[in-house]
Amino acid sequence: MMSAIYAMQRANGDWFALDQREGFRVPVFSSHNEAMQTRAFNVEMLVFKPVIIDERALKDLVPAAGQRATHFWLVTDECVNMKRGVALEHAQLAGLIHGESGKPLEAQA
Repeated sequence: MMSAIYAMQRANGDWFALDQREGFRVPVFSSHNEAMQTRAFNVEMLVFKPVIIDERALKDLVPAAGQRATHFWLVTDECVNMKRGVALEHAQLAGLIHGESGKPLEAQA
C-alpha cells in the first residue's frame, strides 16, 4: 500500500528545494492541503504545485554522480515556514511511500 507524499514541482519538471550547506533539502508533505497551505505563505513556491511522489519521481530525486546530496524534510502539520519537520534520507522516503513501517519519526526544529 502506497502512502501519498507530495513534493512541489514546476511545470518544467524542476523540484522545489532549499539550498543549504549540507546540500539540497526538498520539503515533502503528507497531504495536498498541507502543501498548498505552505505554498500560500512562501512566495518562492508560488510557481510550484503539489505532485504525488511516485516511482518516477523517486528516481528523479536521486542526485546524479558528482552532485550535492539531496535530503528530504517531511514538513509537520500546518508549519507554513517549513522549519519544523522530520529529516528523511531517500530510502526512508521510499519506505514511507511504499507503506513500509519502520522506526518512528521524530519532529525536529
